[in-house]
Amino acid sequence: MSPLNCAGMPLLGKLLGRFRAGEARSPLAGRKYAAARTIDVTSTAFTDGGAIPQKHAGKGAGDNVSPALQWTGVPAEAKQLVLIMDDLDVPMPKPLMHTIAVIEPHLGGLAEGELKPGTTGVRLIKAFGDTYLGPRPIPGHGPHHYRFLIFALDQPVPDSVADHAALLSAIAGHVQARGVLTGTYER
Repeated sequence: MSPLNCAGMPLLGKLLGRFRAGEARSPLAGRKYAAARTIDVTSTAFTDGGAIPQKHAGKGAGDNVSPALQWTGVPAEAKQLVLIMDDLDVPMPKPLMHTIAVIEPHLGGLAEGELKPGTTGVRLIKAFGDTYLGPRPIPGHGPHHYRFLIFALDQPVPDSVADHAALLSAIAGHVQARGVLTGTYER
């Protein structure tokens, strides 16, 4: 086994510690994804800015069970919701999208473990994976900030949208309201 696979990971994390994508580099920071109205996003698993429990961390770090999420303030005229979970602190040029889901607008949340294929009213789109992929930062890299963003759209996302690039194109300029819940995770 390579030393970087186990024992060397905390050292690699420390070496990469100052390299972080940051919110400003997110494609979601652009005006095309802004909204005048706000959606309130909460979870029973963690508070905004609080630590995400290990149960919700990705494979190898936790049980990879999606946290319960609730949201309020979705405009009545919304045609579709999109949930994106990203990692702002990944040592890459831009934040890494872990999970993307297209959600029916009448849903006011998802119970724990429901962010997965087969959940009624939810269609997952390929991001880093095609199901919930919980936090799993590089050991020793320090705390990572994971955002759960909800976008209310003025039009449905076409069924032909199958990856994150196509989704970003499809929702650009169509965001009526948005909200965010941010949690942290560190290994």
